[in-house]
Amino acid sequence: MKRQHNYSATIKWTGNKGKGTLNYKEFERGYTISINNKPNILGSSDPAFLGDKTKHNPEELLLASLSSCHMLWYLHLCSESNVIITTYIDNPIGIMIEKQNGSGKFSEVILKPIVVVKEKSMIEKAIKLHAKANELCFIANSVNFKILHNPSCSTEVS
Repeated sequence: MKRQHNYSATIKWTGNKGKGTLNYKEFERGYTISINNKPNILGSSDPAFLGDKTKHNPEELLLASLSSCHMLWYLHLCSESNVIITTYIDNPIGIMIEKQNGSGKFSEVILKPIVVVKEKSMIEKAIKLHAKANELCFIANSVNFKILHNPSCSTEVS
């Protein structure tokens, strides 16, 4: 093991409407994620589970974590490989399967990065580096479902 990194956060439920969890439908699913020296993130459950659609839910945050971790590794690898990326946008999709008993799990995530490189000669290498980024991504290495990649790559419009 090279190094151990420790992370911490505070998750505070904000949905007590005065009676706590006395009744399943009488409390809100809202919470605040606080991390030192960073803006708070307001969260809730998915609206399908009585959550607030205007707040981030855990499933979206997992999807964002996978996508952003992949992107950061990818940009790192491109910089080391002389592949000049000028634009990177991802529109990932996560598929979660809910079971009869109410539990569930993600079955797969599809990352769909749209990458713009500086020169046409960089496209092939740029596409291949997604596989290496997936191998190195901390979050991808921590989940037990498939992470697929459907990247596209083009050059800058002159």
